[in-house]
Amino acid sequence: MQKYDDNLDYQRKRSNKSCFLLYFCIFEIRNSQRRNSSPVDKDMIDPTIFENKTAAYYTLGCKLNFAETSAIGRQLMNAGVMRARKGQKADICVINTCSVTELADKKGRQAIRRMIHQHPDAFIVVTGCYAQLKPEDVAGIEGVDLVLGAEQKLDVLQYLDDLKKNEKGKVITTKTNRIRSFVPSVSADDRTRYFLKVQDGCDYFCSFCTIPHARGRSRNGSIADLVKQAEDVVRQGGEEIVLTGVNIGDFGRTTGETFLDLVCALDKVEGIERFRISSVEPNLLTDEIIDFVSRSRRFAPHFHIPLQAGSDEVLQLMKRRYDTALFRHKIEKIKSILPDAFIGVDVIVGVRGETDDYFAQSRQFIDSLDISQLHVFAYSERPGTKALSIEYIVDPKVKHARSKALLDISDNKLIAFYESQKGTRRKVLFEHTKHGNHMHGFTENYVKMYAPYDASLVNRVVEVEVGEYNEDEMAMKAVFPS
Repeated sequence: MQKYDDNLDYQRKRSNKSCFLLYFCIFEIRNSQRRNSSPVDKDMIDPTIFENKTAAYYTLGCKLNFAETSAIGRQLMNAGVMRARKGQKADICVINTCSVTELADKKGRQAIRRMIHQHPDAFIVVTGCYAQLKPEDVAGIEGVDLVLGAEQKLDVLQYLDDLKKNEKGKVITTKTNRIRSFVPSVSADDRTRYFLKVQDGCDYFCSFCTIPHARGRSRNGSIADLVKQAEDVVRQGGEEIVLTGVNIGDFGRTTGETFLDLVCALDKVEGIERFRISSVEPNLLTDEIIDFVSRSRRFAPHFHIPLQAGSDEVLQLMKRRYDTALFRHKIEKIKSILPDAFIGVDVIVGVRGETDDYFAQSRQFIDSLDISQLHVFAYSERPGTKALSIEYIVDPKVKHARSKALLDISDNKLIAFYESQKGTRRKVLFEHTKHGNHMHGFTENYVKMYAPYDASLVNRVVEVEVGEYNEDEMAMKAVFPS
C-alpha cells in the first residue's frame, strides 16, 4: 500500500485543501459576524435609551405570530417602552411577517412600507417568516433598520443598540438548522380569547411548504411552564385559551412529554372556562386525545384538522403523512362520541399535479365527510420547495373555480351544522366588538351567536338557547332565559 505521508502529490493536495479550508473559515467568520451578531449584554444596555419611547406593532399571518408579537411588546414595555396610541408617531416599529404564500410576502412588503410612511423617524424592526427566509430582500427596503430571524425575534431588546437609524438594514439571522430556542408567549386578541404558544417549528417538510425553513425544527416549552402561563391568564380574567403552534400535535420533541400529557395538565387549571385546540395533523390527532376531549371538563368539542387534499395521489405528491382512509376514521371517531362537535378542515386547491380527475376525487371525498366548515386556500408556489419539480401546473382560473366549488360546499355544511344546533342550550362567551346594535360570541362547539349589545355581557359566559339563523349576521340568535 502506498504511504501517503511520503507522497509529494498528496502533500500538495493536502496543502491546497488546507488553504481552501482556511479561506472557507475566514469567509464563514466574516459572514457570521455580519449575519449572526451577538446580542448586547443585558447589563450593558442603557435603560435611559428607552425612557419615554413608544412602539407600534403590525402582525401578519397566523395566531402564533400574534402571540409572539405580544411577547415582544411585553419585553419592550418592561424596558419602559409604551405602546403608541392611535395616530401617534412611534419611536420603534416592529413588523412581524408571514411567508406562507407569495401574497403573504407582498402584504409583508406593503406593511413595512406603510409603517415607514406612518412613522418616518421610527427605528424599523422586521421579523417573522419572511424576514427569516428573505432577509436581504427585507433589508433592502429603504427605511428598514434591523432584520431579525426566527432565533432572535423574541430577544429583540438585546439588538436595538442605541436606536440610531441605519443607512441600510442590519441583518441578524441564524441558519434554519441552528434554530433552537423556544420562548413561551401568550396574546389576547380583540375578541376576548387568549392564544398560548405551546410549540414551534416543524419536521414534516411537505413538498409545498416553506414553514420548516422559516421556523426551524419542532420544539416546545415544558408542561410546567405552560401551565403557569395558563394560570397567569386566569389572573388576567381570561375565560378562553387557544393552544397554538406550528405543529402542536408534535408537542414533546424537546421535553419528552406528549400533547396528551399537555391537555391533561391544562384541563386541571382552575378558573379557565374553556380551552380550544388549534390545527392538529390527522396522524397526530390520536384516538386517545379525542376520547379525552369527550370527557374533559374544559376542552371544547372543536377540532381543526388539515386535510389539504381529498385524493390519495395528491396527498402523496404533497408528502403528507396520512391517507384519506385515516382522515375519514378521525372524523367518524369524533362524531361517534361527540356528535355536536365542530370540525373545521383546511384544503389547498390547485397544487402542482392536481389533475381534473384528482380534484373530482377530492371534491367527492370532502362532500361525503360530516364536517362543519372548510378553510380553502389556493396553492401558491414557494421557492425552494420540492413541489416545483412536479410538471403538471394548474391554471389560475381553474384554481379559482375549484376554490369556489369547495367554498360552496363549505357554506352548505356550515349552515347545516348551525341548523342542527337550533333549540339546544349552549354556553356563549360574548366578545366586546360591536356589530351595529349587536354583539357576537361563540358557543363551546363554535357556533357563532348574536344578541343585542350589552356591555355587561362582554367576556362573560352565558347559557342561552340557540335560536334561528340570521343570514345578515351569519350567526344564530341567542335566546336568553325569560
